[in-house]
Parts: sequence; structure tokens; C-alpha cells
Amino acid sequence: MSSSSALASPLGDPPPGARALARGITATWWYTVTAVVFIEVFLVFAWALRVLATPVEPAAIVVVGIGGIVWLASTTVLLSAYRHRVENGPGFPWARIAVPLLVAVVYGVAAGLAANSWLFGVMPVAQSVVLLNWQRGVRVRVVGLATLVMIGVAFVDGARGALGGGIPDWIPTLYAIVIPAMSVSSLWWWDVLVTLDRARASEARLAATQERLRIATDVHDLQGHHLQVIALQLELAERLMPRDPDAALGELRAARASVDDARQGTRDLATRFRSVPLGDEVANARDLLSAAGIAVEAEIAPDAGEAPASALGPVIRETTTNVLRHGAGRHARLSFARAGEGWRYEVVNDVDPGALREHAGSGLDGMKRRIAEVGGTLEVRDEGGEFAVVVTVPSRDDADRGGPR
Repeated sequence: MSSSSALASPLGDPPPGARALARGITATWWYTVTAVVFIEVFLVFAWALRVLATPVEPAAIVVVGIGGIVWLASTTVLLSAYRHRVENGPGFPWARIAVPLLVAVVYGVAAGLAANSWLFGVMPVAQSVVLLNWQRGVRVRVVGLATLVMIGVAFVDGARGALGGGIPDWIPTLYAIVIPAMSVSSLWWWDVLVTLDRARASEARLAATQERLRIATDVHDLQGHHLQVIALQLELAERLMPRDPDAALGELRAARASVDDARQGTRDLATRFRSVPLGDEVANARDLLSAAGIAVEAEIAPDAGEAPASALGPVIRETTTNVLRHGAGRHARLSFARAGEGWRYEVVNDVDPGALREHAGSGLDGMKRRIAEVGGTLEVRDEGGEFAVVVTVPSRDDADRGGPR
């Protein structure tokens, strides 16, 4: 799956501002390049067979074949320039496209003379020209003009007797006429994908901006209210201090309580933004393991969001890391459901024999301490070629109170 950016090297990576776009849709770009090059290869091959079917000098075959390969290579440079183009930029990057265009002209003249065809002489130039970074409206007119010109020279070839009367002789002719439109249609699909990817990126940036604005608004409302109250309480204490020290002391205590309220409110606000529902945590762990090529079975309770995320969230992330780091990488099983008055999370995976000892490291010790603090238990099993971690914690209310010790 971006703003306009400067041109990159002809065959290298795009500039830094476009790298995110390039990584997201690189595969589609290579499909586009493959489609265009395949069309050109087929056309050169068809014309080479047509030349072979006529009594010509051997040099003509070399010109059509070897010259066609050179011309195909030059079009890949034009395609690279098209990909790394500057949208609505002034003019063309002549330093990059001058040589490919010159190759197209030379090949067109040489191949046209070798094949005794004006159409084959015009086709490489027309194809290279339509691959340039034309404006959208201009590109359609260029393609239409190139198609009309090739239709005209095809009729000229027919009037000269350069075209055979059979269907096989007309296949290269028809293919040469439609190749600009076929190539531009492939580039048009690429442009559509680029537009969609940029729209997605813009939407993501807008969502992030809106979220930051919402957080800033909540912080402003919370801190603004408490700071205003504290300022009034301190001002009142200052006025009462000369004539009523006891009342002033009460206001100071009230101000201190307001500070505690502001601090707790800020902590609660940060916790609300940082926390992720436990069901999403387990789903993320499943997706991560699946992306690593592990066959995952997952059972997630529908009400998993009610579990204590502060206690189980780090455990789920740590156990997922352990599966990726120490597991054999074939299968894993995740289970998260209610267990009596609390919750039970279990992760089972096949093990890498060379990494068995590492499972009992500081990661599990840290998880045990964290779970013990909320009154839960952590059990580790290593048997039958599988490694299992089973965690049980009390319900959210019990976990918030610290649970039974």
C-alpha cells in the first residue's frame, strides 16, 4: 500500500518520503511491469516470426531480435522513471528518458527497414512515448493519436503490399496497433492503486490526528478544571491565613486533595488510552503467530474484554514472544476463557529441543511475580514435546484490589 517526492535513482529505491508507499504496493508494481514487458516481448517475437517467414537477409533477423531485446531493456528504464515520477511535475526528466527514447527511434528505423514495414518502424517509438509521465488528460490524447498514426501506417503498408493477406500476417499488425492502449491500461490500474494507497494513508493520518486532538482535549479539560480549583483554594487559603489559620489550613488540605484527584485522573486517563481489550490481545497474538507460519488454534471467550488487562496483557505478549523465539514453529494453541470466579489463559506450542532450557529464564520469573501480585497462579508444563504456560487470575474486581495473597 504519500506526498510528491523527488526522483530517485533510475533502478534504485524511491526517495525516503515514498518508501512507505513503495513497500506497501511493490508486488503490484512488479505485476504491472511484468504485464507491460510481456506484451512487448510477445510483439517482438511475433514480428520476428513474420520476418523469418519472408526471404530476408540474416542481418534482418539479428536487427529484429537483438535490437528488440535492447529496446525492451530501454522500456524498463522508462517504467522505472514512471514509477518514481513527480506528480504534476514540470516537464520530463530528460536525463533519464533521453537514451531510452533514442534507442526506440534507432530500433524503429532499423527494424522497420529490416521488416520492410512502416508500422514496425513507428511501433517502438509510439510504445516508448506512451510510457512517459503524461498528464492524465494529455496521456489519453497521446494514446489515441499514437493508435491513429499506427492505423494509418498499417494501411500504407497494406497499400504497398508489405502485409500479407492471411490471418497470421495480420496478427502482428493488430497487436502493434493495440499495444499502446494495452500498456497504458496496465499503468492506469497502477495509478488507481497508488491513489487508493494514498487515500488509505491519508485516512490513517487523519484518524491519528483526531485521536491526538481528542487526547489533548481530555487532558486540557481534566487538568484545567483541577488546576483552576487548586488555584482558587490556594488563593482562599492565602486570604484566610492572617485572620483564620484553621480555615486556611483546611483549604490547603483541600488543595492537596485536589492535587491527588488530578494525579489520579491523569493516571486513569493514561490507562484508558494505553489499555487494549484482552480479546484483542489474544487475537493479535494469534495473527502474529499465523504470520510467522505457525498453525494456530485459538479459543477466545466472547466476554474476554472483562478480564484484567493490566495483569494479563503483558503475559500474553511475553508468551507470544516465547513461542516465536523458542518454539519449533509448527503449531500452537491459545485458550482464554472464564475459570470459575476468575480467568484462565493457556498457550501451548511445540518446542525446539535446543531451546528448552531458555524457557525457565527471567521472562517466566517476571510473569510469575506479576501474576502473584494480583493473586493469580502461573503453571509451566514441559511434556510430550510441547511447552505449556497456564495462567489463572481472579476477576477484574479482585485483581484491582490486589486479590488474595
